[in-house]
Amino acid sequence: MTFQPFAAARLCALALASKRLRWLQALVLSWVVLSPARAVEITITCGPNGNDVEFCLKHAQAWAAQTGNTIKNFSPPTSPTEKLALYRQLFAAKSGDIDVVQIDTVWPGILKDHLLDLKPYSKGIESEHFPAIIANNSVNGKLLGMPWYTDAGLLYYRADLLKKHGLKVPTTWEELTQTALKVQSAERAKGDLDFHGYVFQAKAYEGLTCNALEWVSGHGGGTVVGPDGQITIGNAQAVKALNMAASWIGSISPAGVLNYEEEEARGVFQNGNALFMRNWPYAWSLMQKSGSLVKGKVGVAKLPGSPSAATLGGWQLGVSKYSKHAAVAADLVMYMTSASVQKARAISGSYNPTLPALYKDPEVIQANEFMATLADVFANSVARPTTATGLKYPQVSQSFWNAAHEVMSKRATGEEAVAKLESRLKQIRRKHW
Repeated sequence: MTFQPFAAARLCALALASKRLRWLQALVLSWVVLSPARAVEITITCGPNGNDVEFCLKHAQAWAAQTGNTIKNFSPPTSPTEKLALYRQLFAAKSGDIDVVQIDTVWPGILKDHLLDLKPYSKGIESEHFPAIIANNSVNGKLLGMPWYTDAGLLYYRADLLKKHGLKVPTTWEELTQTALKVQSAERAKGDLDFHGYVFQAKAYEGLTCNALEWVSGHGGGTVVGPDGQITIGNAQAVKALNMAASWIGSISPAGVLNYEEEEARGVFQNGNALFMRNWPYAWSLMQKSGSLVKGKVGVAKLPGSPSAATLGGWQLGVSKYSKHAAVAADLVMYMTSASVQKARAISGSYNPTLPALYKDPEVIQANEFMATLADVFANSVARPTTATGLKYPQVSQSFWNAAHEVMSKRATGEEAVAKLESRLKQIRRKHW
C-alpha cells in the first residue's frame, strides 16, 4: 500500500510526458507542412536558336523570383539530331544534370522511359491545349511533355522584290523555281552577285527530313511511311520532288545550303541576300527587329505544293525522371507553358501558342498577322511518321535525310536514292516497326 501514491504520481508524469510529446510532434509536423520549401537550383535547356534563350530564360527567371528558387541554363546543340543524342547519353547514365528538357514533337515515344509523368502536376490544364498535341505527348497514358509552342514550315518572301518585278507569290514548287531564277538573275545583273533565289535547311539532319517531307508530300508522294506502317516512298512523285530539289543547288540556291540549318538560312535572308526562305514561325519577329535589313519588306505564305504541305513541328517541356527536384521542376514546366507565358512569347517572339484561345487574342494577332491568315497551315500540317515507326523513327528519318542529301549533292539521282531508301526502310522494319 505504501507504493500506491508513488505509482500514481509516476503514471501522471508519464501521461503528461506523452501529451507533451504529441504536442511537440504536432508542432514539428505543422512546421514541415506550412514552412516554405527549401530553395533549389533547377537546370533547364533554353535555346540555342534565334531568340529562344532570351525569352526562355526571361520567363524561367520570373518563376524563380516568385518561388525563391534559382535557374541554371544548359545550352544544348543547335541541331535537333545532336540534341537528341546528348539527351539519350545523359539519360542512359541516369544523370540528374538537367531537370527540365525541351522535347521535339517526334521524341516523346523515343524518350518515354526517361521522362516524368506530368499528370499528377498538371491539374487537368492539358485539356485547354490542342488535343492532337496532347495526344502526341502522351504515351501509355502518361503525359510526358507539356506543349511549349507549335510549329509548321512557312514560306518567307521579299514582298518588295516581288512587287518590283511584277510577280506573285508562288503556289507550286515549279513556280517558285521559275520566280526565284528570274529575280535572282535580275538582281545579280544589277551587281548584287551574292543574291540567291531560295534558301532552306539542307544539312543532313532532322531539318532536312522536314523540308524533304514537304517537297514529297507537296508533290502527292506521301509521307515516306503511311499511318498503317506501309512504306510509301517508292513512287514517281517522290522521285520528281527530290530531283527538283537537286536542280536548285548551284542554281537558285548556293552550294553552301547543303550545310544550312535554320539560323544559317535566316542569316542569309535577313541580310537581304535571298528572295525566298523556308523556315519556322520564330523567324518572323527577328525580321521585324530594329537593324534587320528586311524589316517591313517580308511576307509570309503557305509553302508551295499541290496540296501545300507544311511539316508539323514544335517543342514541349518535360521533366527528367532522374531530376533530384522533380516536383519543383514540374512546377516550372506548368508555369512556362501557361497561357500568360505563351501569350507573351507569341507577341514578343512569334512563337505559335498551343492554346486555341490565344489565336483569337487581339494582341497576339496584331503582333503576328500570319497566325490568323495562315491558321489552316497549322491545322492541316503534315506529321512525320513517328507514330507508325515508333522507336525506329530515328533510323527512318536518318535514312530519309541521307537519301535527300545524296540527291542534292549529286551523288545519286532521285530514282537511285528512292529505290535505295525503300530497300533500307524494309531492312529497318523487318517483321514490324
